[in-house]
Amino acid sequence: MSAKKIVIIDDDPDQQAGLRVRLTASGYDVASAGDAMQAIAVVRREKPDLILLDIGLPGGDGHKVLARLKSLGPIAAIPVIVLSAMEPAGNVERMRDAGAVAYFQKPADNALLLAEIRKALGETTAAPQRS
Repeated sequence: MSAKKIVIIDDDPDQQAGLRVRLTASGYDVASAGDAMQAIAVVRREKPDLILLDIGLPGGDGHKVLARLKSLGPIAAIPVIVLSAMEPAGNVERMRDAGAVAYFQKPADNALLLAEIRKALGETTAAPQRS
């Protein structure tokens, strides 16, 4: 069985690199896009199992990217987890209403984020306890 693929859509190269290391170490294949304009093309090309999406992106915000993803036939079924430095007030509900399965504010707790990724991919339903 091949590894599940995750696309990271984030304009911060350090954030992309950190997520890539953690996700690769957890057995996932990772691809990335650095702005809203690249996001749709990368998702179409890579056909990921899950998308990690930042809200603050050059070329259009994550709200627009999510709306576009959810309007694209088979791509619409790909689970999207929002991972953003933006204040959650107002954004959490808006992103969930648009189809995101979860919202994390940066910096996200790695164990909780990984548990949510696994849950969204149907790999497990148990979430770790915060320490």
